[in-house]
Amino acid sequence: MIATSDFKKGTKILYKEEPYAVIDFQHVKPGKGGAYVRTKMKNMITGLVREDTFRSGEKFPSPDLEYKEMQYLYEDDGLYNFMDQESFEQVALNKSQLEDVLNYLKEQIVYNILYFRDNPIAVNPPMFMELLITETTPGVRGDTAQGGATKAATLETGMIVQVPLFVNEGEIIKVDTRNAEYIERVQG
Repeated sequence: MIATSDFKKGTKILYKEEPYAVIDFQHVKPGKGGAYVRTKMKNMITGLVREDTFRSGEKFPSPDLEYKEMQYLYEDDGLYNFMDQESFEQVALNKSQLEDVLNYLKEQIVYNILYFRDNPIAVNPPMFMELLITETTPGVRGDTAQGGATKAATLETGMIVQVPLFVNEGEIIKVDTRNAEYIERVQG
């Protein structure tokens, strides 16, 4: 059981039979009456954010969450197939379950999938991914005076990121999946 006094940013609780992650909280001790905790939390299934107030010391069960390492295999008729790295079972997820990760979906890459009561609810890509540039304009010498200019580049997954002028089509770059930013060029 998780008490309101144990709340921290990121604490996960089971509230109204659904998993929530605490985004923000504030302990309030009014002059009259009992203390309470004003909480802002995000539903881990729907992504909706709600604000609630709980009595100080109120307890919540811990949600039955499990992380599994799963390799992305292929897409077939709008279903994206993953294989569990331990049991070798295959799971098919639909596009709506992968909205946040579609720009980073690449075959043979291992993703961290969050399960709630044996149902997948979230897919997390690796922190950094190496992706091929399929289209970008050539950088022209003299386009910049300071050396900090960027241009748009389309990656193999269809995502568009800003890259330095010296990066060319056909090269592989490392991308930070937390903010979709170019990190470096990968030597091939």
